[in-house]
Amino acid sequence: MKKTIVIVICMLMIWTLPGLAETLDLSLFGEGEPPEASVWEEAEMQTRQWNQREDGSDWRYLEDGSVLVTISATGDITIGGDRRKKGTSVFDKQLAEQEAGLAFPLLNVRDIFAADDMTLVNFEGTLTTTKSATKNTYSFAAPPEYVEVLTSGNVEAVSLENNHVMDHGEQGYSDTCAALENAGILYCGHLGSSIYTTDTGIHIGMLAYQTFNGNYPRIYASIEGDIAALREQGCELVIVSYHWGEEKDYVPNERQVPLGRATIDAGADLVIGHHSHRMNPVEEYKGRYICYSLGNFSFAGNVRPDDMDTYIYQQRFRVIPGGAAENAGMRIIPCSISSVEKSNNFQPTPKEGEAVSELLGRLYELNAKFEKRYSELGVKAVNPYPTTWNTSY
Repeated sequence: MKKTIVIVICMLMIWTLPGLAETLDLSLFGEGEPPEASVWEEAEMQTRQWNQREDGSDWRYLEDGSVLVTISATGDITIGGDRRKKGTSVFDKQLAEQEAGLAFPLLNVRDIFAADDMTLVNFEGTLTTTKSATKNTYSFAAPPEYVEVLTSGNVEAVSLENNHVMDHGEQGYSDTCAALENAGILYCGHLGSSIYTTDTGIHIGMLAYQTFNGNYPRIYASIEGDIAALREQGCELVIVSYHWGEEKDYVPNERQVPLGRATIDAGADLVIGHHSHRMNPVEEYKGRYICYSLGNFSFAGNVRPDDMDTYIYQQRFRVIPGGAAENAGMRIIPCSISSVEKSNNFQPTPKEGEAVSELLGRLYELNAKFEKRYSELGVKAVNPYPTTWNTSY
């Protein structure tokens, strides 16, 4: 079967899908054990078409007038290379070998992204032909036409606030924004917020901040007003992306946790984090989720990274008439940043079989470290295994 079967084989928690709860044997889901691949395959076969009930109606529209919205989020997408170095970049070398052309990086996940209402990624780099303007160890740039990596992969929005977005100066940033705009991709960064409207008419407001260079006080001072401004513009949902923490950290530091919680207190529906290049736990706080780091995703910065585990985070909301939104579940789709085992070919791929259990086991270990470190705050990481089946829809 086509790639969509992998979505559910590798998923961490099944969504609410009309009719599925009545036909799937829930006894198959054990406490504290990851699901067998065959269970998820059976579930996928029963879901039929992603947005359609048996009678042909769209299951996202509920009888009470509320609407279900599904959002996917990933870690860093870095394409192209460092123009300060001579020769062909490792990304372009890989590109030359791929029959799919610029569609190759997201080829194995694009069906997942096509099935949601909005996909948001962290774009860490630039789309420009200008010279590098940074002394950073790494400087990332790709020609503007490489935006096809995102469009072919069904990505609708990017966070554009990180420590590489200015690698090619103001001109490079301007070129990047123009390339995204011309491709119909929304971006949010230091120039302001953006609003994405789903095909079901739900408005999703997006904000992005980086915490470096003493930015924490500025963020604390502005976050509540920035979120309120999006609400005033009619946004039923608000997502805030943070570039924060330390590289290679698996657990958030003592500054991230208070800011993540303060962002939820300020009215955000979801917090998405990046920068550590490592997957971090997810915290549930006041009925909302804080994803401290989604790690790398399609990452051309290293052909042999020492950790190739990552995941796609998916969140579902039920938007109630009048603009209120409630949490309708989340799931994690375990992935590798590469489609091959011993090197990084920049092609993230959902895991299968025992590899799913291994990644989920790592998340359990990270959860334990996270909860122990912040026990005085009452931190509780989200259990990465399926628990209950929501039949309310």
